[in-house]
Amino acid sequence: MSKGKTAKGTAIKKIEMRRCVVCRQVHHKSELLRVVKSGENFSVDESGKAAGRGAYVCKSSACAAALMKRRNFDKIFKVKLPNEIYEKICAAVE
Repeated sequence: MSKGKTAKGTAIKKIEMRRCVVCRQVHHKSELLRVVKSGENFSVDESGKAAGRGAYVCKSSACAAALMKRRNFDKIFKVKLPNEIYEKICAAVE
């Protein structure tokens, strides 16, 4: 039996789990909001498929508030993110 296959030969679907940068809890990818850095541009990725370096945050108001206070994405992307990105995250959570 090869890697990634069941006994009948069908492929095993991988469960996509990601970690929130604020609370450090692991959630399914669909339960998190993704922020993407591509080149010098930053965006909130609703689809979860945009090209670039991504980081995830929970879709909870507590994580969004802590994110605004701690500015975790500044540390992760090693550059100061514009305030409008943090505002978009808070708007997407509510």
